[in-house]
Amino acid sequence: MAAAKSSTSRRRALKVGDHVAWNSEAGRVSGRIVRVHRKDVKYKGYMHHASREEPQYEIKSDKTDHVALHKGRALRKLR
Repeated sequence: MAAAKSSTSRRRALKVGDHVAWNSEAGRVSGRIVRVHRKDVKYKGYMHHASREEPQYEIKSDKTDHVALHKGRALRKLR
């Protein structure tokens, strides 16, 4: 029996420059990916775990200068 593909491999990979949206405490937020982290990264005092299979995406908000890190499963690509 063939192994099932993970949900991240079925989706098209996100890349720098992609416009994405995610849910935050303040509601729906959108922004552009400015960097892709494929190794663990310390950011704002926290360790964010990342790998080639599950990268962390650094995103700059469209409305503010806020920068956030999220895994791909938390993001939705916008057109």
